[in-house]
Amino acid sequence: MGRLAGKVAVVTGAFKGIAASIAEHLAAEGATVAVNFSNSVVTRIADKDGKAVAVQADVSKEADIARLFAETQSHYGSLDVLVNGRGRSHRGAL
Repeated sequence: MGRLAGKVAVVTGAFKGIAASIAEHLAAEGATVAVNFSNSVVTRIADKDGKAVAVQADVSKEADIARLFAETQSHYGSLDVLVNGRGRSHRGAL
């Protein structure tokens, strides 16, 4: 088993790019991964004998964030790693 065996991770924005790669690497190291809405990443992780679940949540909405963590805790009982892979940008005067 990998260095993260028995650990649970949440990765937001794991539908592509760096966050998707992080989710896959965490699973390769033995972590169980809850990804923020990416069935394709979950499928790739599962195909590599990793454990993952996709949770649809808009991380710009507090209620969705609460549900993301509640579902992760419901599935796995704990949370050890959080990767905030989803960002937002704003153009214009602040």
